[in-house]
Amino acid sequence: MNLIVSPVGADTDLRAALEDLKMGRYQATRDLLVRTGPNWSLRTRRSQLLAAQAGAGGVFKTWRDEEPNSADASMMWARVLTRAAIEAHRNGKNKSLVSRAAGLAIQACLKAITLWPDCPVPWICLLHLTQLPFDPYHFDPHWRSRPIPWDQLGDPTMPYRGPWPLLEEINKRDPGSREGHHRMREFHLYRGGPTAAMHYAAWEVASEPINLELDMLPLYGLMDVYRERHGNGQGSALQFWQTAQVAHYARQARDRWFASVPPVHHGWLSLPDLNHLAHALVACGEDARTVFEAMGPYATPEPWQTINVSLGRSYDWTTEFLRIRATALRERPLW
Repeated sequence: MNLIVSPVGADTDLRAALEDLKMGRYQATRDLLVRTGPNWSLRTRRSQLLAAQAGAGGVFKTWRDEEPNSADASMMWARVLTRAAIEAHRNGKNKSLVSRAAGLAIQACLKAITLWPDCPVPWICLLHLTQLPFDPYHFDPHWRSRPIPWDQLGDPTMPYRGPWPLLEEINKRDPGSREGHHRMREFHLYRGGPTAAMHYAAWEVASEPINLELDMLPLYGLMDVYRERHGNGQGSALQFWQTAQVAHYARQARDRWFASVPPVHHGWLSLPDLNHLAHALVACGEDARTVFEAMGPYATPEPWQTINVSLGRSYDWTTEFLRIRATALRERPLW
């Protein structure tokens, strides 16, 4: 069974833009974003993948310098600077350097907002920046005019403080933004830990979300909790992944989200989402053959490869996955 496919799925236009970036050119990216227009979900996904390419930063700076009034160029430059600020922090750079990087990213986001106020991507970048070790309200250009307290919701079922106004700005432009809600989950992960991130994810999907992709949030939250509890080989993977909680969220995501997507569109779905869902379903006892007949062509070694790294295990990811599946289903492995 072929488990490795392109990370851009069926998006052949994006493939061309990625190839163009490898050559140090931005023309295909410019044309792609023009065609994408205000399809915010697609614009968010494409811009995220484009900004992640090695060497893309220099290309997008050139584009921004040559077309300073291009909303697309400014948006991509904001993406690049945001990633650079986050990476500087993750790599342990000193706080003054991270602060300067964050300041440049904020300026780029504000310019992008000015050029295209309806675009959610600059607001997503601002929300992403709240993972840095600064007061989150500094990343909201309107924080002085917002109701106080800035970081609390009026909903008594959500006690956690956070950059809720930034998520609201994103939802105004792209209701149920997949990346926006994952950035909020990451905020709670880095500020409050895996339990806080899991609580946010569960709260978000307590009722049927506007965007059914958000049903996947709890599975990412569970992965974070698993890493915290079972890192360095502690505990049993089966004891965690066969719980009723995992089964509930995995089956809910399958029944509400994946089952609602016509098979012809499966190639456009998020590969990390498909991977997390497929592996969670099999681990909690769903029939492996049925799961992989539906998702197999799009599944990759993640996330079990990441799990093995977190456990300090040296053998191939398939060993752990097949052991869990065989134990859960009490059957001989299919491979």
